[in-house]
Amino acid sequence: MEIFRSFCVSVLGALLVIEAVLAADLFSDALLSLKSEFVDDSNSLADWFVPPGVEEYDKVYACSWFEVTCNKNSSLVIGLDLSSKNLGGIISGKQFSVFTELVDLNLSYNSFSEQLPVEIFNLTNLRSLDISRNNFSGHFPGGVSRLEHLVVLDAFSNSFSGPLPTEVSQLEYLKVLNLAGSYFKGPIPSEYGSFKSLEFIHLAGNLLSGSIPPELGKLSTVTHMEIGYNSYQGSIPWQLGNMTEIQYLDIAGADLSGSIPKQLSNLTKLQSLFLFRNQLTGLIPSEFSRIVTLTDLDLSDNQLSGSIPESFSELKNLRLLSLMYNDMSGTVPESIAELPLLDTLLIWNNFFSGSLPQSLGTNSKLKWVDVSTNNFNGPIPPEICTGGVLFKLILFSNNFTGGLSPSLSNCSSLVRLRLENNSFSGEIPLRFSHLPEITYVDLSGNGFTGGIPTDISQASNLQYFNVSKNSELGGMLPAKIWSLPLLQNFSASSCKISGHIPAFQVCKNITVIEVSMNNLSGIIPESISSCQALEMVNLANNNFTGHIPEQLASLHELAVVDLSHNNLTGPIPEKLSNLSSLLLINVSFNDISGSIPSEKIFRVMGSSAFVGNSKLCGEPLKPCADSEGIQHGFKLGSKSKDKLKWVLLLCAGVLLFILVSVLGIFYFRRGSKGRWEMVSFSGLPRFTANDVLRSFSSTESMETTPPLSSSVCKAVLPTGITVSVKKIEWEAKRMKVMSEFITRIGNARHKNLIRLLGFCYNKHVAYLLYDYLPNGNLAEKIRMKRDWTAKYKIVIGIARGLHYLHHECYPAIPHGDLKSSDILFDENMEPHLAEFGFKLLAELNKASLPSTISRTETGEFNPAIKEELYTDIYSFGEVIMETITNGRLTNAGGSIQSKPREALLREIYNENEVGSADSMQEEIKLVFEVALLCTRSRPSDRPSMEDVLNLLSGLKSQRFIGFEVTKKQENF
Repeated sequence: MEIFRSFCVSVLGALLVIEAVLAADLFSDALLSLKSEFVDDSNSLADWFVPPGVEEYDKVYACSWFEVTCNKNSSLVIGLDLSSKNLGGIISGKQFSVFTELVDLNLSYNSFSEQLPVEIFNLTNLRSLDISRNNFSGHFPGGVSRLEHLVVLDAFSNSFSGPLPTEVSQLEYLKVLNLAGSYFKGPIPSEYGSFKSLEFIHLAGNLLSGSIPPELGKLSTVTHMEIGYNSYQGSIPWQLGNMTEIQYLDIAGADLSGSIPKQLSNLTKLQSLFLFRNQLTGLIPSEFSRIVTLTDLDLSDNQLSGSIPESFSELKNLRLLSLMYNDMSGTVPESIAELPLLDTLLIWNNFFSGSLPQSLGTNSKLKWVDVSTNNFNGPIPPEICTGGVLFKLILFSNNFTGGLSPSLSNCSSLVRLRLENNSFSGEIPLRFSHLPEITYVDLSGNGFTGGIPTDISQASNLQYFNVSKNSELGGMLPAKIWSLPLLQNFSASSCKISGHIPAFQVCKNITVIEVSMNNLSGIIPESISSCQALEMVNLANNNFTGHIPEQLASLHELAVVDLSHNNLTGPIPEKLSNLSSLLLINVSFNDISGSIPSEKIFRVMGSSAFVGNSKLCGEPLKPCADSEGIQHGFKLGSKSKDKLKWVLLLCAGVLLFILVSVLGIFYFRRGSKGRWEMVSFSGLPRFTANDVLRSFSSTESMETTPPLSSSVCKAVLPTGITVSVKKIEWEAKRMKVMSEFITRIGNARHKNLIRLLGFCYNKHVAYLLYDYLPNGNLAEKIRMKRDWTAKYKIVIGIARGLHYLHHECYPAIPHGDLKSSDILFDENMEPHLAEFGFKLLAELNKASLPSTISRTETGEFNPAIKEELYTDIYSFGEVIMETITNGRLTNAGGSIQSKPREALLREIYNENEVGSADSMQEEIKLVFEVALLCTRSRPSDRPSMEDVLNLLSGLKSQRFIGFEVTKKQENF
């Protein structure tokens, strides 16, 4: 009996052990089942397996896995962290029933998709649930209220849709709620004002609408609220002033209107207030001076008026003051300069006037000052760089006067200095040997004298230097100017600079050299061949002598060469014919001799590029004489000459009579429709209208209208030049104004514009002849796989073309209908804008615009033109998005403003195969943010193409200082 009893006890103990083992294995089995649903391309869960022969039957084997947290005796799984494992797939949720004691679940930074499994809400002991930065979609499932112990719910950056989950407000202990960066729609539930313990709420970057519920003002425990980047209606509820614990409040980019409630001044613990990019009006409440804890105040990009409150002198903790892009006026209070912690002052694009406080920089360490595009006058504050950390000083387009502060010479932290278009005078005191970080200097459009500082060659990081339009600058070009290793742009036109051009040294990065309208002399150095990146060289209106260096032909990026109005001699180098990148060479008004090379590249330049050279001949100028010809072929006596003269005159009279009679009958029968005129621009040989019309069809002549099969077709002209032909029809009474506008289009010449070579027309129809570009358009090739460099080349090319139309044509020429099908590619896949100006042309034909457009009237002053320029910028933003997403986001200007930025960026990074550590991420982000700027809903809020181009051009440099659109912006 005793033996039997012992046997029973042993069996019972074994059964208990087996039961414990089976229970323990449930966790491992469930986790392995969960793993089987994952897409794990990186094999990041390689250690998730249970080897045979495991002896520790009283423990969960999965507790040995890095991602799993267990209790002290390893018998229960209480935490699971799968964050940043590069996992994907669809989670069924069937395994979650095992993990009844799970406290922490982290699935963040992966690519899980489809519905969030509702079974996740059976984990009723959860304290923290982090599913952020995935791609969960559909409505947020019901049942979250069962997680009654939940403290943290982070669902940031997913693709949820539908309404915000109301029942989350029932979570009594919830402290962190992050539902930002999805596609939630509808209003913020008023129930969200009933949280008892909430400290952090983030709902930004969704598609929320409606009014902001005033009940949010009841959130007495919240310290951090972000609800911007949605599309609300109405104003900021004054009740938000009751959130007494709030430290961070962000309602930026939310379409809010009305005034800023003065009750916000009751938020006496507030440190950061971001209300930028709304439509707020009225004055800044002077009561804000009561928020003495405030460190960051950004009210930019609104419609605020009035002046900066004098009471801001009380904000002793203020670091950032951003009021840019408003309608504010008045002077900057002296007390602003007394704020001891102020480091960033951004007030550009307002109507401020008077002088800046002269003590600015004395009491604080300024880092970034941008007051451009106002009406400031007087001198720069002398101690603005005293703190030693100023890296951006942007003062352009004001009325500043006087000399530059000597303190700028020792401002070693300075990176960008923009002082253009002011009235500064005196010598340039910059000591470049003391400016080791400087990359960008623009002093153009002032009254500086004394020449360019000779130690500029010591600015080893300088990329952009412009002193053009300082008419009394004088001096000489510094001897070692071309030795700067990173220099890309050097502009010093209209400066009365004399002397010679220094020999070119290490100039491998320079793309633009502009020194026109000076007093330079001597020869053009042959060492210019060292500048292999050179795209444009403008030496016009100087006193250069000698020959055109044939070494220019070795510069394979060279597009524009302007050597006009000099004293150059000798022939045009034949080798330039091989330069496929060349778009324009202007050698007019020199003493060039010989024949113009016969290759097409010169035939299409037009006579204006060669006139003023009496010894130069060949197409498109007069033919070169092969013999003395008639001039010496006839040796007649004086009497014979007189007889011949009368015979010739008689014959000419008879022929003229016959010709006039025939043309009169012909014109009478046909009416005025058949009178064709031909206008040629630079690039088209001097054909007659009949030559052109015959090329459309071998049987056509100028007596009939060629029946082109479509509005655009291809034709071959008599010399073999292939052109694209666009047919337009007009009313006879509109012919004059429309032909004048077409002439403006034809005179537009830029590397990134398709060239209009000429047009022939009568009173009812016109045929426009363009360069034929054989490589198709962007719409056709949008899904072609390209690396980021190729995409950037397309974006920057389009930007340059638009910039030329908007800012270098007078008056401005809006494109009018920019889309990917209007971006054509040449043989080097360089983008060219086509169809520009045609919308305006159509409106002229409809008489919806005045019958004449003054050539002195620019888009800045013509409301209709100005509106079209804004539309161009919006369309450009859409083309950017289409390009960088391989065509996935088309006509997406409105939607990208409301979609979560992080989710969009993550998609774009993936489409461009850019990893998290890839340096290209920052460039892609900046281009994306340019698209956001361009597609702002309010036209006046969009940047100009000049700003856009400056911003995009900055990406060439790895040292470029970026910007954060969602918080801060710089006027470049």
